Amino acid sequence: QVQLAESGGGSVLAGGSLRLSCVVSGGILRYYCMGWFRQAPGNEREGVARYFTLTGNTYYSDSAKGRFTISRDDARNTLHLQMNSLKPEDSAMYYCAAVKGGCYSGAVSDFPYWGQGTQVAVSS
Repeated sequence: QVQLAESGGGSVLAGGSLRLSCVVSGGILRYYCMGWFRQAPGNEREGVARYFTLTGNTYYSDSAKGRFTISRDDARNTLHLQMNSLKPEDSAMYYCAAVKGGCYSGAVSDFPYWGQGTQVAVSS
């Protein structure tokens, strides 16, 4: 059974940075498509970034492009999300998710494995 554990959230001022991490256990990271999602109170869960395992390609939402970077550390079986130039609207619970193989649509329902989330709060 694949398990995901996020860390790295916190409270920062607008313009600051955070680096989220997601440790994968029970599976080998490089065999999975990995994604970062977020959910703010009252909003639906939305995709932020995905790492296509099979190709090494990455995908970013419009709000994340140019500010967030998703990366993978196979030696540590860990996924990262570097978030720079944070804005108050980035405040949310951030979740790591995994699916074996591809994840072309990026829909929440495509991902069977989820972590518990790590909270990000950005103040102005």
